[in-house]
Amino acid sequence: MKNIKKITVIALYFLCLSPLAAQKTQWTPDGNAYYSFTKNGIEIVDVLKTGKDQTFLSSNELIPSGSSAPLQVQSFQVSPDGKSLLLFTNTKKVWRDNTRGDYWIFDKNSKKLTQLGKSLPSASLMFAKFSPDGKKAAYVSGHNIYIEDLSDNQLTKITSDGTDRIINGTFDWAYEEEFGTQDGFRWSPDGSKIAYWKLDARGTKNFLMINNTDSLYSFTVPVEYPKVGENPSGCSIWFYDLASKSSKKANIEGDEVQNYIPRMEWVLDSKSVILQQLNRKQNQSKIIVSDARTGNSKTIHTETDAAWIDIKSRWNDNDPGGWDWIDNGKEFLWLSEKDGWRHIYKIDMNGKETLITKDNFDVIKPEFFDVPNKLIYFLASPDNAAQKYLYKVSMKGGKAQRITPQAYSGSNQYMVSPNGKIAMFNNSSVNARSIGAVVSLPDHKELVPAKRTEKAAPSKPKAEFFQVTTQDGVTLDGWVVKPKNFDPGKKYPIVFTVYGEPGSQTVTDNFYTGWNYLYTGDMAEDGYLYVSLENRGTPAPKGREWRKSIYRKIGQLNIRDQAMGAKALFAKWPYIDTSRVAVWGWSGGGSSTLNLLGQYPDIYQTGIAIAPVANQLFYDNIYQERYMGLPQENREDFVNGSPLAYAKNLKGNLLLVHGTGDDNVHYQNTEVYINELVKYNKQFQLMSYPNRTHSISEGEGTSQHLATMFTKYLKEHCPPGGR
Repeated sequence: MKNIKKITVIALYFLCLSPLAAQKTQWTPDGNAYYSFTKNGIEIVDVLKTGKDQTFLSSNELIPSGSSAPLQVQSFQVSPDGKSLLLFTNTKKVWRDNTRGDYWIFDKNSKKLTQLGKSLPSASLMFAKFSPDGKKAAYVSGHNIYIEDLSDNQLTKITSDGTDRIINGTFDWAYEEEFGTQDGFRWSPDGSKIAYWKLDARGTKNFLMINNTDSLYSFTVPVEYPKVGENPSGCSIWFYDLASKSSKKANIEGDEVQNYIPRMEWVLDSKSVILQQLNRKQNQSKIIVSDARTGNSKTIHTETDAAWIDIKSRWNDNDPGGWDWIDNGKEFLWLSEKDGWRHIYKIDMNGKETLITKDNFDVIKPEFFDVPNKLIYFLASPDNAAQKYLYKVSMKGGKAQRITPQAYSGSNQYMVSPNGKIAMFNNSSVNARSIGAVVSLPDHKELVPAKRTEKAAPSKPKAEFFQVTTQDGVTLDGWVVKPKNFDPGKKYPIVFTVYGEPGSQTVTDNFYTGWNYLYTGDMAEDGYLYVSLENRGTPAPKGREWRKSIYRKIGQLNIRDQAMGAKALFAKWPYIDTSRVAVWGWSGGGSSTLNLLGQYPDIYQTGIAIAPVANQLFYDNIYQERYMGLPQENREDFVNGSPLAYAKNLKGNLLLVHGTGDDNVHYQNTEVYINELVKYNKQFQLMSYPNRTHSISEGEGTSQHLATMFTKYLKEHCPPGGR
C-alpha cells in the first residue's frame, strides 16, 4: 500500500543522474566508471572524466546469428575469469519489475552469442548467474531451478516440483511486494552447492480480477494473494549438492507457514547459510545458521519488539540480497531500533552484538560499508527530519562525523563506488538542486562538477517548512506553498496532500516538495494554500517511538494527528478559509483521505481518494499484520481503523478513483465502500479505470485524463482564489 505514484515521481530526480535510469548502476571493477546502455551498445562512462568514454560492447556485436537487430540489453554480468558476459534481454514484468526474460552468453574472444535455456519458453528465465568458476550458469524458469553447463549447454534440472503454487528460486506476490525479495537462490562461494527458497502457496487463494475490455467475453486474472488473517505461503530453505545431485532441506525450527524467511545468504566458508526468520506477527527476529551438509540449524541471535521489527531491506533500497560481512566473515553488520534509535550493530557468529553508532539519532539508510578502511557511510539528519546528509563512523564504533558540507542543505543522495573512494552526488532542496557531481570520500572534495544545476524560479512560490503543535501536544512537521501574490488579509482555500502510513514520508526537503503532479496548472497561481503534514507513524527519522506509536492504530492515531494538525493551522493562520478545505491522497493516502472525511466531516469538505484501502481486512497479510497485529487477536483495531466504518458520516464532496486491474489494492475495496455510501444515500463521484494497476498509468491518455479530472473536481468543489 505504498504511495507508489508519489515515490516514483520523486525518484525521477535521483534517476536522472545516469543513463541507466530504471536499471541499477553497474560499476566497472575498478570503481571509476559505470556501464551505460545506449543505442550504440554498452559503453563505459568515465566518472572522473580523466579520459574519453569507451565502447565496451558495440551494437554490432549484440546481433545474434540469423538476426538483423541487436539484443536490447537491460543488464549484464562479467564472468569470474572476465572472458564472457551474461546478457539479460527481452525482459518482461513480473508484478513490479522486469525480472524475467532471455539470457545470452557473449564470448569476448570468439565474439559468439549463445542463448541459454533455448529449450525453455521464451522470456521465461529469471536471475541467471555464473557459478563461481564461470563454467556454469543457474537460473529459474517456470518456478524450477536449472543449471546449464556452458561448455556444451546441457541442462540439469535441480527442482522438478515447480508449479504455479510450488515456487522454487523466487517468491510469491506478497513476499516480493512487502519484503522486496525476488531472486531466490544462491551459489555457494566454492560453487559446490546452491541454496534456495521453496514457497508452498497451495493454501493461498487466488484473488480474481475481471478483464471486461480485451476480448469479446470477459475473463478473470488470478493473483495469488494472502489477505489479512489468511495464512502466508509456507517457506523452507533447501540445498542442492552438484556432486551428488541430491537435495536436502534445512531443518529450521518453527512452523513454515507461521514464519517468514526474508533474508538468506551463504556463510563465506560455503559450509552453511545464515538467514533471518520473522514470526507471523513480525515482532520477533531470529538469525539462524543452517549446515548445508546435515541441514541442522541453530539460532545465534534473537530480537523482539513490542510493535514490529523492520527487516534491513526496509531501509536499504528494498533489496534484502547479500549479507554484510566484516572481519573475514567472523562478524556481520546489522540494524536495530532496540534502544530507541535506528542504530548499526556488529554481530559475531556466536550472536554477540556490539553497538557501532552511538549518537542519539537515527541511521536513515546505510550507504556503503568500506570494509578495507573499516568505515561505514550512512545517511542521517539529527536536527531536521525532512533532510538527509552523509555521515561516517568507524566500524569499531564511536561518534559519527558528518561528511556532507554545510553548504549542501536539503536531501543529499550518494551512489558510492565499489572502491569506496568516490561517489556520484546529488543535492536537492526547495531552493536549488545539483545533479551528477563526483566527490571523493571521505573528504567530500569535488572532483567533477555537477552536470546540471538549477535554482528555484524566484517568481514562483516555493514550499516553506513549519511546525505546528496539536491540542494533544504532538508537534508535526509540515510544508506549505502559499498563493502567488499572497495577501494575509484574504481568506484562501487549503488543500492537504496526505499519506500517513508507515510506507512513506511526505514532508521532505527536495526540489519537488510542494509540487502537485496531478494538478494541471499552477495551484499557487490559482490561489490555493497547498499543505502536507507529517503525522506520527510515518518513517521519518525521529526515533522508534515516533514511528511505532502507530502500532495497531493505523486509521486512528494518524488520522487524529492530521485532523488536529489542520485545526491547529486554522487557529494559527487566520488566512485559511475553513469553508474551503480539501484533502487528497493515493493508496495509503487514499485511505487516509476517506478516514478524514468520515471521522472529521466538519473539518474537510472535499476529498479525492485514489486507490484506497477501504477495509484493512482486504489488504495483504505481510503489510497489514506487521503494523496491526493479527485479526484473530484484535479484529476490532482493523475495523475501527478502516474507512468503511465511517462512510455513513460523509457530508462533503468525494471523488473516488480506482483501477479495476489493481493487483495491489484491489478494486474490491472501492466496491464495498460504494455499497456503504449507497446504503446511507451518500452522493459521490466515481471514476473506474478499466484494467489499470495501482499506478493508474497504463493506456493511452490515462495520466492526462486523471490529472484533468482531479483539477476540474478540485476547482469545482474547493474553488481557488483569495476572498
